Amino acid sequence: METPVESTRERLLNIAEQRFGEGGYEGTSLRAITVAAAANIAAVNYHFGSKEALLRAAVARAMAPVNTERRRRLDQLEAKGDPSAEQLIRAFIEPGLDLVLRRGERGPVVARFIGRVAFDPSQRIRELYAAESDPVEARYLAALQIALPRAAPESVAFGYVNMLGLLALHQSQALTRAPGLEPADIDGGEDPGKLAENLIAFLVAAFDRGLRA
Repeated sequence: METPVESTRERLLNIAEQRFGEGGYEGTSLRAITVAAAANIAAVNYHFGSKEALLRAAVARAMAPVNTERRRRLDQLEAKGDPSAEQLIRAFIEPGLDLVLRRGERGPVVARFIGRVAFDPSQRIRELYAAESDPVEARYLAALQIALPRAAPESVAFGYVNMLGLLALHQSQALTRAPGLEPADIDGGEDPGKLAENLIAFLVAAFDRGLRA
């Protein structure tokens, strides 16, 4: 059974994910979070210390399972020797989109939160997000450069950065759809698995075409 202290902390984190995902860091007041969480500023100070620390804790909680799964898949691929670019892209993309599947009803909230933080206008907030994801992401970039030996390192890095951006766009649900297109036409609708396959196929083709150009 959860203690009241644990319940308050989790409630603040849950509401922070929702509100930061909807309004961004600067557009979300600490008061709005505490009111929605039936808490107060003192509770935030007690559990986290500040608004930024609350955001950092929410990012760390959301990214922990993603980083763990990405690291596990990469370790497994490298143990077998010489993973292909497609295998690396799949191992990176699927855990990010699995946020929707593994969190149940809260999946879309968490995915939107991560996508929004990754695109926050504040460099400070983007750096905070990067601090939670850079170690494992750096390994994937290095692995892709090995898997694509004929490509210039800067070309692989360009493709990699664009892969990160496209994934975050889907997570944040910030993609603008052309007139007449339904969600299912773009991202698989309610099927994250279909979205993953579409996105992986697109990225593999983009890496192949872009690095041959």
